[in-house]
Amino acid sequence: MVKEIKNIFYKSLVFFIIFEDIIFNKVENAVRKIFNSNGLRELEGPTVLPDIVWKASGHLETFKDRTIKCSKCKATFRADKLIEENFDVSADSFSNDKILAFIKEKGIKCPSCKSNFENSIETESLMMKTKVAGQDASLRPETATVTYLPYPRLYNNFRRKIPFGVYQIGKAYRNEISPRQHVLRGREFTQAEGQMFVDPLTKNNWEQFEEIKKEKMPFWDYKSQEENKEVKEITIEEALKKGLIKSQAYGWCIWLAYTQFKNFGIPKERIRLRQHHPEEKAFYADDAWDIEVKLNNYGWTEMCGVHDRTDYDLKQHSSFSKINLDAIRENGEHFVPHILEIAFGTDRPTYALIDLFYDKKSTDEGKTTFKIPYQMAPIDMSIFPLMKKPELTSLSKQVKEILEKEFIIDYDVSGSIGKRYLRSAMSGTPYAITIDYDSIENKDVTVRDRDSEKQIRVKIADLKDVLRKLINSELAFEKAGKLVETRVKEQ
Repeated sequence: MVKEIKNIFYKSLVFFIIFEDIIFNKVENAVRKIFNSNGLRELEGPTVLPDIVWKASGHLETFKDRTIKCSKCKATFRADKLIEENFDVSADSFSNDKILAFIKEKGIKCPSCKSNFENSIETESLMMKTKVAGQDASLRPETATVTYLPYPRLYNNFRRKIPFGVYQIGKAYRNEISPRQHVLRGREFTQAEGQMFVDPLTKNNWEQFEEIKKEKMPFWDYKSQEENKEVKEITIEEALKKGLIKSQAYGWCIWLAYTQFKNFGIPKERIRLRQHHPEEKAFYADDAWDIEVKLNNYGWTEMCGVHDRTDYDLKQHSSFSKINLDAIRENGEHFVPHILEIAFGTDRPTYALIDLFYDKKSTDEGKTTFKIPYQMAPIDMSIFPLMKKPELTSLSKQVKEILEKEFIIDYDVSGSIGKRYLRSAMSGTPYAITIDYDSIENKDVTVRDRDSEKQIRVKIADLKDVLRKLINSELAFEKAGKLVETRVKEQ
């Protein structure tokens, strides 16, 4: 019984520990930064709602996954993911018969016992059920629905003007059939979803489109997928003219989502935009594209969905609640706003940063490195007194006190300076600051760059400003101070 409980429960949970959690928080803050800078405002909603809400949204009846069972051990798996984990295809668009035929043709076996699967597909609800005051309720499977419910208040808050945007970062829960792949498929995760409420008449008269229409992005439309054509970078303007996307406003949302993943530091060559197949696209969606990232461990993996949800959500909730959820144009016409959605979790980008930039090596192979983009590193900088002497540790703590008001600092006095450099680099810390006897006399420190291992001397009075510019890529390392000879190697 204990073993069964562990298999069912603990496999579905993921713990972010220390460094991972700091990266996770930096991912969330990066999301806030780009959403806020583009006019979206944050809100927070409930995580448990009565089932009438989920009936209105459609989740109660339709939010299901297709499952397949092992003929021997009876383990149950999500059918489409069994295919996608091994082949670069979108099996979510497959019919049940096509899934069964594909599994048989490719010889896909049960991951648990390597036996064949039963020749049938079932469905299972992803909703996590509970009761509140005796009434049926469910934990939210995404944050979008609880963002739509306060629409009247939001409309008034934005001075009854459309368009406006809001976003929410918070926990969501799904009855994942077979949790696996670390945080990629879990039952509890954090979502970060932006929702733009727009007038359908202005979708192709979008002011911000002029600023971004020449930007190139790696569009991979569904026809190119079917013909096994390579992804090609084209401008957003060209994608609109070719009919790959349907509106300027939607193109702007795709650009915003794509920019977010570039800002995380994920290399451009690791990102693609994949269009949903017609059979894969949700029935209410007028347009649907995913941002996918090529991971070292799991290949191309969905990270974000951008959807034109039209007026489906507000009409549904208006119908069930009997509350008017429309807006008014300047000429007095009433209309139901359309919703453009940018939906992703913060767990997956966090995992992607570790997967792509952490290079674990044995002693024989060389040193382990974690070359995470500097702005996303869990620790911003390390501070090392050259030796554990009172005069050096005293000045080191003064420098730490100056810097830790703005940065996350690791203070380390243990071991040789070479070993401390190595520990700092292995944890992904961009800069190591060493305080030596010259620091006492000249009021400056040595700053060591993680990737190049070059060193400069910087005045303590200028240190905080210089480090801020370095981390934000506003200043080249060689120009940030006087280059000095690197005497100590990482050990």
